[in-house]
Amino acid sequence: MNDVKMTPEQQNLYVQICQFELDQPSAYLPFSAKLAWEYQWTGIYTYRAIQEYKKFVFLVMVAGQTLSPSTTVDRVWHFHLLYTQSYWDKFCGEVLNRPLHHLPSIGGKEEGLKYHQQYCQTLELYRRYFGPPPSDIWNLPKVKTESASFQWVDRHQYWIIPQPRILRTFQTLVSRFIHHKL
Repeated sequence: MNDVKMTPEQQNLYVQICQFELDQPSAYLPFSAKLAWEYQWTGIYTYRAIQEYKKFVFLVMVAGQTLSPSTTVDRVWHFHLLYTQSYWDKFCGEVLNRPLHHLPSIGGKEEGLKYHQQYCQTLELYRRYFGPPPSDIWNLPKVKTESASFQWVDRHQYWIIPQPRILRTFQTLVSRFIHHKL
């Protein structure tokens, strides 16, 4: 439940962030289309992810502490960073009026716990300002790092066929057994 009323300055900042256009009107392949293509997102999901990214940026600006984004929001942020003039000159320079650096983790258990705590704080602050976060964009916090293994694949050249569930279950059991024995 959103229980924080934005100050007039915060309202102004949030409006400016929301009005910032990531898509150039003259672009043949705009930011949102490239982002959707990169992650195989629908147009609606991409639009929603961009709106959640803007909410996250607002929260970072008003928080007075370091926050961590969801995986989806982080992907939008990474993609925006590639558009250096849009990100640094226009967004940070003219809308936020200060730099907003992306600080990736250096890895390890302590870093994982730090980012877990920051993510929980992000979700709490989100709820206070905006209400419940959409679960398809703001995943539940995890104590340990994700076990998924990612690889870029040219989907025009290769098929992607998921492993049968029984095989994944067997692999998980073997992995737990090996780690337990060590």
